[in-house]
Amino acid sequence: MRYFFLLFFSISFAQQSQKVDFKTLHAILLPNQIEKSISGEVKYEFQVLSSIDTIAIDAIRMDFSNVKINGKTVNFKNSQKALQLFEGFKKGKNTLTFNYKAIPKQTLYFIGEGENLQIWTQGQGKYTSHWLPSFDDVNEKIIFNLSIEFDEKFTVLSNGKLKNINNNSNIKNWNYQMSKPMSSYLVMMAIGKFTKQTTKTKSGTPLEFYLDQKDANKFETTYKYTTQIFDFFEQEIDVKYPWEIYRQVPVRDFLYSGMENTTSTIFSQDFVVDDIGFNDKTYINVNAHELAHQWFGNLITAETGKHHWLQEGFATYYALLAEKELFGDDYFQWELYEMAERLQQASKTDTIPLLNEKASSLTFYQKGAWALHYLRKNIGAENFQKAVKNYLKKYGFKNVNTTNFLKEVNAVSNFDTATFQQNWLEKSGFQVNQALDLLKKNAFMKSYLELVQLQPKPFEEKSALFETILKSNDFYPIKEEVIFQLAEIPFEEKEQLLNLALASNNIKIRQAVSRIMIEIPRNFQSEYETLLNDDSYITKEIALGTLWKLFPERQEHYLNLSKNWVGFNDKNLRILWLTLALISEGYEVNNKVKFYDELLDYSSSKYESSIRQNSLTNLLYLNPNDQNILQNLVNATTHHKWQFTLFARNQIRELIKTERHKKFFQDMLPTINSAEQSQLKRLLEN
Repeated sequence: MRYFFLLFFSISFAQQSQKVDFKTLHAILLPNQIEKSISGEVKYEFQVLSSIDTIAIDAIRMDFSNVKINGKTVNFKNSQKALQLFEGFKKGKNTLTFNYKAIPKQTLYFIGEGENLQIWTQGQGKYTSHWLPSFDDVNEKIIFNLSIEFDEKFTVLSNGKLKNINNNSNIKNWNYQMSKPMSSYLVMMAIGKFTKQTTKTKSGTPLEFYLDQKDANKFETTYKYTTQIFDFFEQEIDVKYPWEIYRQVPVRDFLYSGMENTTSTIFSQDFVVDDIGFNDKTYINVNAHELAHQWFGNLITAETGKHHWLQEGFATYYALLAEKELFGDDYFQWELYEMAERLQQASKTDTIPLLNEKASSLTFYQKGAWALHYLRKNIGAENFQKAVKNYLKKYGFKNVNTTNFLKEVNAVSNFDTATFQQNWLEKSGFQVNQALDLLKKNAFMKSYLELVQLQPKPFEEKSALFETILKSNDFYPIKEEVIFQLAEIPFEEKEQLLNLALASNNIKIRQAVSRIMIEIPRNFQSEYETLLNDDSYITKEIALGTLWKLFPERQEHYLNLSKNWVGFNDKNLRILWLTLALISEGYEVNNKVKFYDELLDYSSSKYESSIRQNSLTNLLYLNPNDQNILQNLVNATTHHKWQFTLFARNQIRELIKTERHKKFFQDMLPTINSAEQSQLKRLLEN
């Protein structure tokens, strides 16, 4: 009987959006960094379309009070998963008001403290209901208006236009308003010590760029090409940006690369780069991907997970089209090729097709993008643009499925969409031959693929071609492939080609040389040392480590040269330098303790997970018996970022294979907090 009731309620809840239309939410929210909680006053305006017994609002582990419908106090049920209402509403327009409080275990994150505090949300999929009473069903679209009260020293961001800021002593109330509806998972909040720059697009949309105040000199390199990408999308998609404003903000320890919250993208601090970092890693692709979602995902939203490719495949493909506009067709084809290689490799074990809610991220994103590329090439760019435009116009601010899109394709072309759906969307694996046929139509890719086929050939049969390629103006990946094919060739035979590569002054080609040189002859040492001067944090890291290892008599010179290097956001160069300084005999002996303490400090909870992981990796190599390191490793298992906790758990699993370390961790149990105890006990018991 109980099972029947739960099943009945689940079915009823799924049908709620057909009987109740929630129009707007107005909320006054108070985040509390001390309690790591959020509370607020919420007002929902909704319309009952037809008779319904219970109305439910998703709300995970929340407390409610002052629940009123149409101004009258009503009884309610709090299941700890939903606020359930069963009286007081009538057919037609209704107003619901209530107070709530939650201490979310996920989705709302409090990072750092004091001046370094950041608060941000990540509601991807169906998780906003952990911090805001809302709707896990993406088909329920609402106009959200949030007012957020917080310390006046901080900047507060949310969805929509900032209507005003009200001051109340040392507290500010930031009032944001949307004018169009969206799914709940796209609601956001971000709070921090941010600095801001603004501009406008060709069509007049205001753009707001935010950075942590300490990164104020990195706006140009972090947000490079943003305006051009925006203008390109409006031209290529041929549908005006559907919202009133667009802003972007990086936050520390974000769970993913970025999240396309409506009007307000949050992205990872790791993409905040300076002039040198820009040469190795940029925000451009993620930037374009999240912006494309403002149309594909936010304006129109897949009605179920089965059709998730309509969001991620489109965003991935349009990001590639934006990069094609910026960097040319060869770049575009190269990115498609690398995707195809990943998909072909993954297809050996990944058998879930694209049109399936359980498909992998690689499938949704990259196979989805390839499916669209195949479709676009077969129906023509103009027809593809017409179909996409009609699709967006017809279903704007609504939910869609794959049939909706393919109908628009059928309306502008005679293309066989049924076969396309069967081969690209419903079959497992990757259509390698069809992909290669398209790639080979590009002259650069044709030459590259022919070069790859030469890998097993003797060096003397291809050395002349290698020289020709390295002297050419060809796109860099073909020159990289030449360098990689030199890896096993004796130095005397490849020396001239290596010198040609280094003389190119191309960062990517010179970096390829740094990667293949496991041994460096004395007569090539000075040439290899020039890599230390490259404007690349990756090249500097490879070259420093290689030279330090191969030429011990020059270790002091290399360490003095790199003493002030820091590197990326994860401090890759600083952490490498500290490690090398510690294990270099006789180097600044009096400062060894200071170096070790700095490296140990980077493994603590004061820093982002990327810094901590780099530090812990090196510390475990240097001194795996230091209980300070082991304690920081255990603390890492409680971190909110799953990638970091997985690293920490795997490290502990390896360590406890020895009785000595197992005892270290067992003795540690009484000294650590309950969350750490829970994680460590689980690892020790398995």
